[in-house]
Amino acid sequence: MNTLPHFVSAGEALTDMVRTGPDQWTSLTGGAGLNVARAMARLEVPSAFAGAISNDVFGQALQLSAQQAGLDPRFLQLNDQPPLLAIVHETAPPDYFFIGENSADLQFSPWQLPSGWEREVRWVHFGGISLARPPLADRLQALAATLKTQGVRISYDPNFRKLMDHRYDNALHTMAALADVIKVSDEDLRGLFRTDDTRGALAHLRALNPAADILLTLGADGAEFHSGAQAWHASPPPVTVADTIGAGDASICALLYSMMHRPQASGIGHLRLAVAAGAAACCHSGATPPTLSQIEALAPLVHVRVLEEGSQPCVI
Repeated sequence: MNTLPHFVSAGEALTDMVRTGPDQWTSLTGGAGLNVARAMARLEVPSAFAGAISNDVFGQALQLSAQQAGLDPRFLQLNDQPPLLAIVHETAPPDYFFIGENSADLQFSPWQLPSGWEREVRWVHFGGISLARPPLADRLQALAATLKTQGVRISYDPNFRKLMDHRYDNALHTMAALADVIKVSDEDLRGLFRTDDTRGALAHLRALNPAADILLTLGADGAEFHSGAQAWHASPPPVTVADTIGAGDASICALLYSMMHRPQASGIGHLRLAVAAGAAACCHSGATPPTLSQIEALAPLVHVRVLEEGSQPCVI
């Protein structure tokens, strides 16, 4: 493999241990960083997951998943530290905790990535719990800052989890200031800013970097796209929902795909593709990223309207 990826997602890959019975557990490969990389590769963009995993049965499953997705293997680092696990002991509503003290993901070494990769990459994505876990968080923030000075575009999805308390605020402010695109959900906003005032939290986020484009996902109510002084709301197309796993990852990847390959498109066009991707992801069970053809089939059914300043198109 000689060509270098156009898209890299940096962060964590982990194993979800999901309780399926009183004494039964099912393991699933996941992690925000890996999931986004797999979703972008599904759109046939040369992609990589940049992160570290354990050299054991859990790491082997993650490595196989990355291989099956067609990700560049040179960005995946293996070491002998224990795996990072998410223990999902309740699913409705979800309740979970993480096991990962001194685990493999924390050993990621950006300086060991392939030589010259930053000259070829067009977008690098950051987010997930990796930015809440030192020393990995510090390394990723430094990497993002360096890439920004080199003209690489940065996307950021905090993907709020319970461990992101006030100690996460510095990372949030740093990454928001560096990002060209920020993707958040309404739940993310309430968790990150510790408030029930979603609109106030959105205003706070926008104030951290007024130049950043923001994709705000609203679940069944669609999404908003804020770009400069313009904003739009999109209603999702009618689909039969299997589950919502991976919908947010599909949305941000479709948005970035549109920006990469359709730069002449308007904000309306970018948002329409993002919402269609989220809807397409909901049509299949589990983290099954949609293909471009599946997204494009739904895109004409996405209704987009201009948002007036201060308007609230839906209850969130």
